[in-house]
Amino acid sequence: MSYTPINKGQTILEPAEREAEFERRRGYGVEEAYQENRRQWAEFPKQKHIADYPLHVDVELASVCNLKCPMCYTITDHFKEQVNAKLMDYDLFTKIVDECAEGGVYSIRLSLRGESFLHKRVLDCIDYAKKKGIKEVSSLTNAHKMDEKQFTEIMNMGMDWITISVDGMADVYEKIRKPAKFDRLLEKLANFKKIKEEADKIKPVIKIQTIYPAIMEDPDVFYNTFAPLCDEVASNPLIDYLRLDDDDQILYHEDFSCPQLYQRLTIGADGNVMLCANDEIEEFVIGNAQFQTIHEIWHGPRIQEARELHKNHRGHLEIEPCRKCYLPRRTEPETLIIGGEEVILEQYINRTQKIGL
Repeated sequence: MSYTPINKGQTILEPAEREAEFERRRGYGVEEAYQENRRQWAEFPKQKHIADYPLHVDVELASVCNLKCPMCYTITDHFKEQVNAKLMDYDLFTKIVDECAEGGVYSIRLSLRGESFLHKRVLDCIDYAKKKGIKEVSSLTNAHKMDEKQFTEIMNMGMDWITISVDGMADVYEKIRKPAKFDRLLEKLANFKKIKEEADKIKPVIKIQTIYPAIMEDPDVFYNTFAPLCDEVASNPLIDYLRLDDDDQILYHEDFSCPQLYQRLTIGADGNVMLCANDEIEEFVIGNAQFQTIHEIWHGPRIQEARELHKNHRGHLEIEPCRKCYLPRRTEPETLIIGGEEVILEQYINRTQKIGL
């Protein structure tokens, strides 16, 4: 039997009731379509079913960032040499969204490697996607550029959810996320919550995510600080990109088969389509959205080559970005107590949980 990890990597630091409420809020207004999308997301990789269009498309508005977090691949020389770091042209964005809407793509995420809210037309992009009928429009952000006025605008446009990266508390956060200020972040989150409550809005749903080593000394304090201000709190084990090239001790699931090849398409700011959301330095480009359609790329020879290798449990051994990906890595459980409840965190074997080491 294939090892096909559908949601590996992130640990939800929530009791079952709050996690169920997060899912309800995320699908609010499109309940039937959301449930069907979640079913397809889980079943298509197991069935090796290739839908006519991807279920989800990552659209990278910016491959540049305003922060220089010490564990991030965007600060490495390799990334700077390999990637055409830029902001996506608006005409390319609308072409992609038009094709997604025509093909019935359920969701798009306006982020990947950089900070989307650096894009001067980020609000136009959100508005365009929602008006085109994309059922779920989301983004990942460090929230450094986002203020209360901008949050109000994206709420009124109907943006569905936002993931905010918050690595640690107080001084730890400010050291990793320099020059962002922790007190200002807390103030923004409190104001975002108040804005939604006063407008009687459920969306955008807000998730806070962190890297585990930034909270490992007291994860309970981190959770208790942020849970009242957002809809969900999650933690990721560290993938320190400063160490990947020297990482020769990876233990793999030998029968690994990648789920993303049946779920999503990932388009960079310059139009290059990467093999998946974890091919951060474009080592396996499968097309370009400037010159090809999403449909052509999704059914094209490069992604089909990768699918065949993964069917035979060879992808993570023969494709370079797959070799370094966290999905085929073996893990070992670590038990945390969050809010008095037991949470199981999956830690990657032979991966030091210290930033920059």
